[in-house]
Amino acid sequence: MESAPPRGAGSRFADEYADHRRRKRVYASLFGVAFLACVLAAGITAKFDVLTLVQGLPRTTEFLVKLVPPIGMATFSADVREWYWDINKWAGSLLNTLLMAWLATVLGTFIGGFLSFFAARNLAGHYLIYWTTRRVLEIARTVPDIVWALMFVIAFGIGPLAGILAITMHTIGAQGKLFAEVNENISPLPIDGVRAAGGSWFEEIRFAVLPQVLPNYLSYTFWRLELNVRSATIVGFVGAGGIGHDLFTSVQLLYFSDAGAILLIIVATIMLIDMLSERFRHSAIGKASFAH
Repeated sequence: MESAPPRGAGSRFADEYADHRRRKRVYASLFGVAFLACVLAAGITAKFDVLTLVQGLPRTTEFLVKLVPPIGMATFSADVREWYWDINKWAGSLLNTLLMAWLATVLGTFIGGFLSFFAARNLAGHYLIYWTTRRVLEIARTVPDIVWALMFVIAFGIGPLAGILAITMHTIGAQGKLFAEVNENISPLPIDGVRAAGGSWFEEIRFAVLPQVLPNYLSYTFWRLELNVRSATIVGFVGAGGIGHDLFTSVQLLYFSDAGAILLIIVATIMLIDMLSERFRHSAIGKASFAH
Protein backbone atom coordinates (compact mmCIF):
# COMPACT_ATOMS: atom_id res chain seq x y z
CA MET A 1 0.00 0.00 0.00
CA GLU A 2 1.41 3.32 -1.07
CA SER A 3 1.82 6.07 1.50
CA ALA A 4 0.24 9.49 1.02
CA PRO A 5 2.54 12.10 -0.51
CA PRO A 6 4.02 14.62 1.93
CA ARG A 7 2.09 17.80 2.35
CA GLY A 8 3.68 20.84 0.82
CA ALA A 9 4.62 24.16 2.47
CA GLY A 10 1.60 25.82 0.85
CA SER A 11 -0.79 23.41 2.54
CA ARG A 12 0.84 23.93 5.93
CA PHE A 13 0.64 27.70 5.46
CA ALA A 14 -3.06 27.41 4.59
CA ASP A 15 -3.73 25.38 7.75
CA GLU A 16 -1.81 27.84 9.92
CA TYR A 17 -3.65 30.78 8.35
CA ALA A 18 -7.01 29.05 8.95
CA ASP A 19 -6.08 28.43 12.59
CA HIS A 20 -5.06 32.07 12.94
CA ARG A 21 -8.38 33.23 11.48
CA ARG A 22 -10.31 30.93 13.84
CA ARG A 23 -8.39 32.28 16.85
CA LYS A 24 -9.09 35.86 15.75
CA ARG A 25 -12.82 35.08 15.44
CA VAL A 26 -12.83 33.51 18.89
CA TYR A 27 -11.01 36.50 20.41
CA ALA A 28 -13.33 38.93 18.61
CA SER A 29 -16.38 37.05 19.87
CA LEU A 30 -15.06 37.02 23.44
CA PHE A 31 -14.28 40.74 23.24
CA GLY A 32 -17.78 41.45 21.90
CA VAL A 33 -19.41 39.49 24.70
CA ALA A 34 -17.24 41.21 27.33
CA PHE A 35 -17.99 44.62 25.79
CA LEU A 36 -21.75 44.06 25.81
CA ALA A 37 -21.58 42.73 29.37
CA CYS A 38 -19.76 45.89 30.49
CA VAL A 39 -22.32 48.10 28.73
CA LEU A 40 -25.22 46.23 30.36
CA ALA A 41 -23.54 46.34 33.77
CA ALA A 42 -22.92 50.07 33.41
CA GLY A 43 -26.52 50.68 32.36
CA ILE A 44 -27.90 48.66 35.27
CA THR A 45 -25.57 50.36 37.77
CA ALA A 46 -26.47 53.82 36.46
CA LYS A 47 -30.17 52.88 36.33
CA PHE A 48 -30.33 53.94 32.69
CA ASP A 49 -33.91 53.68 31.55
CA VAL A 50 -34.98 54.55 28.00
CA LEU A 51 -38.59 55.15 29.12
CA THR A 52 -37.48 57.62 31.77
CA LEU A 53 -35.26 59.32 29.20
CA VAL A 54 -38.13 59.72 26.75
CA GLN A 55 -40.47 61.00 29.46
CA GLY A 56 -37.89 63.55 30.63
CA LEU A 57 -37.13 65.03 27.20
CA PRO A 58 -40.19 67.34 27.19
CA ARG A 59 -39.12 68.79 30.54
CA THR A 60 -35.64 69.42 29.10
CA THR A 61 -37.20 71.21 26.14
CA GLU A 62 -39.31 73.27 28.52
CA PHE A 63 -36.19 74.35 30.41
CA LEU A 64 -34.39 75.29 27.18
CA VAL A 65 -37.37 77.39 26.07
CA LYS A 66 -37.28 79.32 29.34
CA LEU A 67 -33.67 80.31 28.70
CA VAL A 68 -34.71 82.61 25.83
CA PRO A 69 -37.31 85.33 26.54
CA PRO A 70 -39.88 86.32 23.92
CA ILE A 71 -38.21 88.39 21.20
CA GLY A 72 -40.28 90.07 18.52
CA MET A 73 -39.04 91.20 15.11
CA ALA A 74 -40.55 94.68 15.51
CA THR A 75 -39.04 95.12 18.99
CA PHE A 76 -35.89 93.03 18.44
CA SER A 77 -33.37 95.65 19.59
CA ALA A 78 -35.34 96.59 22.70
CA ASP A 79 -35.97 92.95 23.62
CA VAL A 80 -32.30 92.03 23.29
CA ARG A 81 -31.25 95.05 25.40
CA GLU A 82 -33.75 94.00 28.06
CA TRP A 83 -32.47 90.41 27.90
CA TYR A 84 -28.87 91.59 28.40
CA TRP A 85 -29.79 94.16 31.02
CA ASP A 86 -26.71 93.36 33.15
CA ILE A 87 -24.22 93.00 30.31
CA ASN A 88 -21.61 95.24 31.96
CA LYS A 89 -21.41 93.00 35.03
CA TRP A 90 -21.39 89.83 32.95
CA ALA A 91 -18.66 91.21 30.69
CA GLY A 92 -16.52 91.95 33.75
CA SER A 93 -17.11 88.44 35.07
CA LEU A 94 -16.23 86.99 31.67
CA LEU A 95 -12.97 88.95 31.67
CA ASN A 96 -12.14 87.52 35.10
CA THR A 97 -12.85 84.02 33.78
CA LEU A 98 -10.61 84.53 30.75
CA LEU A 99 -7.78 85.90 32.87
CA MET A 100 -8.12 82.98 35.29
CA ALA A 101 -7.93 80.51 32.40
CA TRP A 102 -4.98 82.33 30.80
CA LEU A 103 -2.88 82.53 33.95
CA ALA A 104 -3.66 78.92 34.91
CA THR A 105 -2.72 77.77 31.39
CA VAL A 106 0.60 79.62 31.50
CA LEU A 107 1.54 78.39 34.97
CA GLY A 108 0.32 74.83 34.42
CA THR A 109 2.00 74.52 31.03
CA PHE A 110 5.39 75.74 32.27
CA ILE A 111 5.34 73.54 35.38
CA GLY A 112 3.86 70.53 33.60
CA GLY A 113 6.25 71.00 30.68
CA PHE A 114 9.24 71.01 33.03
CA LEU A 115 8.02 67.87 34.83
CA SER A 116 7.34 66.15 31.50
CA PHE A 117 11.08 65.70 30.91
CA PHE A 118 11.31 63.67 34.11
CA ALA A 119 8.12 61.75 33.21
CA ALA A 120 9.52 60.59 29.88
CA ARG A 121 11.25 57.23 30.10
CA ASN A 122 13.90 58.17 27.55
CA LEU A 123 14.85 61.41 29.35
CA ALA A 124 14.33 60.76 33.07
CA GLY A 125 17.62 58.92 33.48
CA HIS A 126 16.58 56.96 36.58
CA TYR A 127 13.45 54.81 36.81
CA LEU A 128 12.59 56.07 40.30
CA ILE A 129 12.49 59.66 39.04
CA TYR A 130 10.31 58.57 36.11
CA TRP A 131 7.92 56.56 38.30
CA THR A 132 7.58 59.27 40.98
CA THR A 133 6.94 62.06 38.47
CA ARG A 134 4.33 59.99 36.66
CA ARG A 135 2.45 59.38 39.92
CA VAL A 136 2.56 63.08 40.84
CA LEU A 137 1.12 64.02 37.45
CA GLU A 138 -1.58 61.35 37.79
CA ILE A 139 -2.69 62.76 41.15
CA ALA A 140 -2.75 66.31 39.76
CA ARG A 141 -5.00 65.42 36.80
CA THR A 142 -7.09 62.67 38.40
CA VAL A 143 -8.57 64.93 41.09
CA PRO A 144 -11.31 66.95 39.31
CA ASP A 145 -10.64 70.67 39.08
CA ILE A 146 -13.86 71.44 40.94
CA VAL A 147 -12.55 69.37 43.87
CA TRP A 148 -9.28 71.28 43.76
CA ALA A 149 -11.35 74.47 43.75
CA LEU A 150 -13.26 73.40 46.86
CA MET A 151 -9.98 72.67 48.65
CA PHE A 152 -8.46 76.01 47.67
CA VAL A 153 -11.65 77.94 48.54
CA ILE A 154 -11.39 76.51 52.05
CA ALA A 155 -7.69 77.41 52.21
CA PHE A 156 -7.69 80.85 50.56
CA GLY A 157 -11.32 81.92 50.67
CA ILE A 158 -13.83 82.72 47.92
CA GLY A 159 -12.32 84.43 44.90
CA PRO A 160 -10.38 84.00 41.66
CA LEU A 161 -7.20 82.78 43.42
CA ALA A 162 -8.85 79.49 44.32
CA GLY A 163 -9.99 79.03 40.73
CA ILE A 164 -6.57 79.81 39.28
CA LEU A 165 -4.83 77.35 41.60
CA ALA A 166 -7.42 74.63 40.92
CA ILE A 167 -7.14 74.91 37.15
CA THR A 168 -3.35 75.17 37.38
CA MET A 169 -3.16 71.88 39.29
CA HIS A 170 -5.24 70.05 36.70
CA THR A 171 -3.30 71.67 33.86
CA ILE A 172 0.02 70.54 35.36
CA GLY A 173 -1.16 66.93 35.38
CA ALA A 174 -2.68 67.01 31.91
CA GLN A 175 0.10 68.93 30.16
CA GLY A 176 2.79 66.91 31.92
CA LYS A 177 1.21 63.69 30.67
CA LEU A 178 0.71 64.91 27.09
CA PHE A 179 4.16 66.48 26.83
CA ALA A 180 5.79 63.34 28.26
CA GLU A 181 4.14 61.23 25.56
CA VAL A 182 5.50 63.64 22.94
CA ASN A 183 8.96 63.46 24.50
CA GLU A 184 9.00 59.68 24.34
CA ASN A 185 8.32 59.71 20.58
CA ILE A 186 11.26 61.91 19.56
CA SER A 187 14.20 60.72 17.50
CA PRO A 188 17.17 59.76 19.72
CA LEU A 189 19.76 60.76 17.10
CA PRO A 190 20.00 64.47 18.06
CA ILE A 191 20.35 63.47 21.73
CA ASP A 192 23.17 61.10 20.85
CA GLY A 193 24.85 63.90 18.94
CA VAL A 194 24.70 66.31 21.90
CA ARG A 195 25.99 63.60 24.24
CA ALA A 196 28.85 62.77 21.87
CA ALA A 197 29.81 66.46 21.91
CA GLY A 198 29.94 66.39 25.73
CA GLY A 199 26.69 68.26 26.31
CA SER A 200 24.91 68.24 29.68
CA TRP A 201 21.36 67.01 30.32
CA PHE A 202 20.02 70.55 30.08
CA GLU A 203 21.81 71.05 26.77
CA GLU A 204 20.25 67.83 25.50
CA ILE A 205 16.82 69.23 26.33
CA ARG A 206 17.59 72.65 24.85
CA PHE A 207 19.24 71.62 21.59
CA ALA A 208 17.99 68.06 20.91
CA VAL A 209 14.54 67.75 22.46
CA LEU A 210 12.82 71.13 22.30
CA PRO A 211 13.29 71.68 18.53
CA GLN A 212 11.46 68.38 17.94
CA VAL A 213 8.59 68.85 20.38
CA LEU A 214 7.76 72.58 20.32
CA PRO A 215 5.10 72.34 17.54
CA ASN A 216 3.20 69.69 19.52
CA TYR A 217 3.66 71.68 22.73
CA LEU A 218 2.06 74.72 21.10
CA SER A 219 -0.82 72.67 19.72
CA TYR A 220 -1.61 71.13 23.12
CA THR A 221 -1.27 74.51 24.85
CA PHE A 222 -3.85 76.19 22.62
CA TRP A 223 -6.19 73.26 23.15
CA ARG A 224 -5.67 73.41 26.93
CA LEU A 225 -6.50 77.13 26.97
CA GLU A 226 -9.87 76.38 25.42
CA LEU A 227 -10.53 73.64 27.99
CA ASN A 228 -9.45 75.90 30.84
CA VAL A 229 -12.00 78.56 29.87
CA ARG A 230 -14.68 75.92 30.38
CA SER A 231 -13.06 74.83 33.63
CA ALA A 232 -12.87 78.43 34.86
CA THR A 233 -16.62 78.67 34.29
CA ILE A 234 -17.31 75.48 36.20
CA VAL A 235 -15.15 76.28 39.23
CA GLY A 236 -17.13 79.49 39.59
CA PHE A 237 -19.99 77.29 40.79
CA VAL A 238 -18.14 76.71 44.07
CA GLY A 239 -17.17 80.31 44.72
CA ALA A 240 -14.05 80.64 42.59
CA GLY A 241 -15.41 83.76 40.89
CA GLY A 242 -15.90 84.58 37.24
CA ILE A 243 -18.92 84.23 35.03
CA GLY A 244 -19.58 80.74 36.36
CA HIS A 245 -20.63 82.27 39.66
CA ASP A 246 -23.14 84.52 37.87
CA LEU A 247 -24.50 81.52 35.94
CA PHE A 248 -24.87 79.44 39.10
CA THR A 249 -26.63 82.31 40.91
CA SER A 250 -29.07 82.80 38.02
CA VAL A 251 -29.98 79.10 37.92
CA GLN A 252 -30.25 78.92 41.69
CA LEU A 253 -32.65 81.89 41.77
CA LEU A 254 -34.59 80.53 38.76
CA TYR A 255 -33.69 83.56 36.62
CA PHE A 256 -33.80 81.44 33.48
CA SER A 257 -33.53 84.28 30.96
CA ASP A 258 -30.40 85.57 32.71
CA ALA A 259 -28.95 82.06 32.65
CA GLY A 260 -29.70 81.84 28.93
CA ALA A 261 -27.97 85.16 28.26
CA ILE A 262 -24.89 84.09 30.22
CA LEU A 263 -24.78 80.69 28.51
CA LEU A 264 -24.92 82.37 25.11
CA ILE A 265 -22.00 84.61 26.10
CA ILE A 266 -19.98 81.57 27.21
CA VAL A 267 -20.74 79.60 24.03
CA ALA A 268 -19.81 82.55 21.82
CA THR A 269 -16.58 83.04 23.74
CA ILE A 270 -15.60 79.37 23.43
CA MET A 271 -16.34 79.43 19.70
CA LEU A 272 -14.20 82.56 19.24
CA ILE A 273 -11.32 81.08 21.24
CA ASP A 274 -11.53 77.85 19.25
CA MET A 275 -11.33 79.69 15.93
CA LEU A 276 -8.48 81.94 17.08
CA SER A 277 -6.51 79.09 18.64
CA GLU A 278 -6.89 77.01 15.50
CA ARG A 279 -5.59 79.87 13.38
CA PHE A 280 -2.65 80.51 15.71
CA ARG A 281 -1.90 76.80 16.00
CA HIS A 282 -1.77 76.26 12.24
CA SER A 283 0.39 79.34 11.85
CA ALA A 284 2.76 78.27 14.63
CA ILE A 285 3.30 74.72 13.36
CA GLY A 286 3.88 75.92 9.79
CA LYS A 287 0.75 74.61 8.11
CA ALA A 288 -0.93 76.39 5.26
CA SER A 289 -3.09 79.34 6.21
CA PHE A 290 -6.83 79.18 5.87
CA ALA A 291 -8.32 80.10 2.55
CA HIS A 292 -9.97 83.51 2.49
